[in-house]
Amino acid sequence: MLAKVYSVAVSGLDAYSVEVEVDLAAGLPMFTVVGLPDLTVRESRERVRSALRNSGFSFPQRKITVNLAPADLRKEGAAFDLPIAVGILAAEGIIPAAVLRELVMVGEVSLEGAIKPVHGALSMALACRGRGIKGLLVPVENARKRPSWKTCPCIRSRPSPRSSSISRAPRCWPRSTAVRQRPVRP
Repeated sequence: MLAKVYSVAVSGLDAYSVEVEVDLAAGLPMFTVVGLPDLTVRESRERVRSALRNSGFSFPQRKITVNLAPADLRKEGAAFDLPIAVGILAAEGIIPAAVLRELVMVGEVSLEGAIKPVHGALSMALACRGRGIKGLLVPVENARKRPSWKTCPCIRSRPSPRSSSISRAPRCWPRSTAVRQRPVRP
């Protein structure tokens, strides 16, 4: 199954839109990230795997391919952790795809599933302005530093490590969103 999540990448002071496409396919379990990722983005495989497991979700035992489009621009940093994790959950059918079309999200995830702040949140918010989205999902620490400008609605996760984990993040999405949590398989 295929899922698409929208994110933003920063290059210097500029930011540009990135589509995070996640495909789950039959085959030997493997996790591949393509689309000109740097080492930090490639390392997100391990952070996302641990974060999902430690947040109470089972990690799919299938072939996972993550494409960061556009493929010709270098993607740097850990800001793609959250979109990749949410993309995996959406591809599994746990998060409805309709909600993901209306949000742009960024965030680093810890191994326990907490959402950590990222660099360049202001540039990311400016890039989202005028895109017709319902909001930019950012870590709470980035939302606190946000000045009073009104570029795009800012949706923040909860402050405590336990409540700002991946398993709790969807609570700050629109109320009509139903998130089903699957039990962890031993």
